[in-house]
Amino acid sequence: MSVVIYSVKDRIGYITLNRPDKRNALSHELVSELVETFSKAEVDPNVKVVVLNANGEAFCAGADLAYLQQLQKFSFEENLADSNHLKDLFLKIYSLKKVVIAQLQGHALAGGCGLATVCDFAFAVPEAKFGYTEVKIGFIPALVAVFLVRKIGEQKARHLLLTGEIIKAQEAFNRGLLTEVVERNDLESTVYQFAQTLINSNSEQSMQLTKQLIQDVHTLPLKEALDLAATINAHARATEDCKKGISAFLNKQELRW
Repeated sequence: MSVVIYSVKDRIGYITLNRPDKRNALSHELVSELVETFSKAEVDPNVKVVVLNANGEAFCAGADLAYLQQLQKFSFEENLADSNHLKDLFLKIYSLKKVVIAQLQGHALAGGCGLATVCDFAFAVPEAKFGYTEVKIGFIPALVAVFLVRKIGEQKARHLLLTGEIIKAQEAFNRGLLTEVVERNDLESTVYQFAQTLINSNSEQSMQLTKQLIQDVHTLPLKEALDLAATINAHARATEDCKKGISAFLNKQELRW
């Protein structure tokens, strides 16, 4: 049985965690398949938006317990290679050329919360819980910290990362981790409609360039950030989508992407 399922419907690429008996814990195999599947969705011409979801009660419970036991026997070099393995997944999702939406039907803890963090949008059911709990077992939320500080700011990130506090979905929304809290019966349809709005209303090239801009300008000095923004702006004006969009706007034509 594959630990990741990939399917396409109405230009949405669904990437589904499929280790329900292990609460979709992050094994080496699962991380590898997720990297491969996101790479597949990125170049799939039938996919414009990607949804990351999961089978079972939990979205993702973090690292696999059996795998955590193995880590105790690793050398520094082996641990570094393993850390880079997870880093590659987080970076792949964060920098994917297509918009990624997390559909969270259950708890997302530790590395699982990290998965939700690196997505562009995240929708969760009210009963889902979230937390970066690594400090409670003598570990550190090293990789996700880089993305979380970008997402919600240093002070809010500092509180979550240093306390290891587990919070409910509404509090996660209040702190900037979630896009929306949705009742369980409406979660799938809400994510679908949100994805379809992006698909039909927005240029794929524009969303891709905007993601690149957000990713690249964050840590640059003001002048360098503006220089990069101007360069990306100039590139965007030459795209076919821009020409098509401006033509439709000037001619008062309805535009569906």
